[in-house]
Amino acid sequence: MSAGQVVFVDDEAEIRHANVQSLELAGFEVTALDSARAALAAVDRDFPGAVVTDIRMPETDGLSLFGQLRERDPDLPVILITGHGDIAMAVGAMRDGAYDFLAKPYPAERLVDSVRRAVEKRRLVIENRGLRAALEAADDLAFLGDTPEMERLRDAVRNVADADVDVLVLGETGSGKEVVAEALHRWSSRRSKPLVALNCGALPESVIESELFGHEAGAFTGAQKRRIGRIEHADGGTLFLDEVESMPAALQVKLLRVLEERAVEPLGTNERRPLDLRVVAATKTDLAAASQEGRFRADLYYRLNVVTLRIPPLRERRADIPLLFTHFLARAAERFRRDPPPLSEAVRRHLLDHDWPGNVRELAHFADRVALGLGGIDAPAPAETPASLPERVERYEAALLREALAAHKGDVRATTEALGLPRKTFYDKLTRHGIDPNDYRAEPIGRRAG
Repeated sequence: MSAGQVVFVDDEAEIRHANVQSLELAGFEVTALDSARAALAAVDRDFPGAVVTDIRMPETDGLSLFGQLRERDPDLPVILITGHGDIAMAVGAMRDGAYDFLAKPYPAERLVDSVRRAVEKRRLVIENRGLRAALEAADDLAFLGDTPEMERLRDAVRNVADADVDVLVLGETGSGKEVVAEALHRWSSRRSKPLVALNCGALPESVIESELFGHEAGAFTGAQKRRIGRIEHADGGTLFLDEVESMPAALQVKLLRVLEERAVEPLGTNERRPLDLRVVAATKTDLAAASQEGRFRADLYYRLNVVTLRIPPLRERRADIPLLFTHFLARAAERFRRDPPPLSEAVRRHLLDHDWPGNVRELAHFADRVALGLGGIDAPAPAETPASLPERVERYEAALLREALAAHKGDVRATTEALGLPRKTFYDKLTRHGIDPNDYRAEPIGRRAG
């Protein structure tokens, strides 16, 4: 595997040959050129490596070459080779943005070390540019990502948004359930009407009934005037119930009636007020299991579960993490009025190795710390030890299984054949990794309840 691409420019053939040999022995892919004109023709703004050039050359010298390359791309690393009398010029060029200079005679190790660092810097620059370009091309920042998991989620939300059916959104803490609810409303025909959100786990049981259903004046002590409840306020629009699993059992019965009759009875009155609304409920728990265990009403679960949208956690779509992080970092830098720092190798490694139990929310907070220059990785966060080799192998196996299932749209037979696995072994691995092949079928996250 190449250590990187290098353009080496010197008009003396013997010097070119010796330096090219040193760089190629170190694993670099080298293009040797004898003039600045040839280098300008060979290097464009997207060149992925570094340029090494002698200062003293006929026609166009190395300093002029550096200046022209810098006009094209100020982030391209240019290393200058100097004679003893050119050191002052090289130091001045470094102040103008040259990456490094090598004073003749220099050991081969010095050249290789400088080029290696320059190529690594360039790799990070190119990677960050690609991420920024992907951000600019994204049609909706709410669903950033180009993994198969996010593509399926985007397609499912768009297909369901205007169908005017109640939706259950399933996702871990911090995965973006509210973002999905907002998209369902924004992409629906109800977009001009209110999106009313209520966190069922954040309100005391003593006030949640009034918040949901409203009340008439005098309905209870302290009810001095009429109050329109969240359900009625959402008339014509969308009602978003977050953490619906936290709703008290008594209110579950009333909510079920609202869903079935599309009407509400505020506290203190027997008047039924008809409603035209869509309900989007979100949960981080398995409501099917909760209903079987008696912790959630089964009839309400089946009424909410007309369509289920599952949000994949970050650990199931690791390839999206750098793109998301770049977006959050740019947003944080703008908020803190700072320039976004470059994506260092240490931060990049943390982004890909960490499990992100807090999902997108945790990633956004990490970006805030990096933008503030707090080190990010060493900032207040649960201590973690590097993943062991068996843990990394497990993660890689799980990623391959998900990738194969996605490629074959959840077809178990086709997937097992592609992976060369016996069916029993395949299912054993799915169970160990907590993977459901149904999530990858034709309508993997939009299944209707039977």
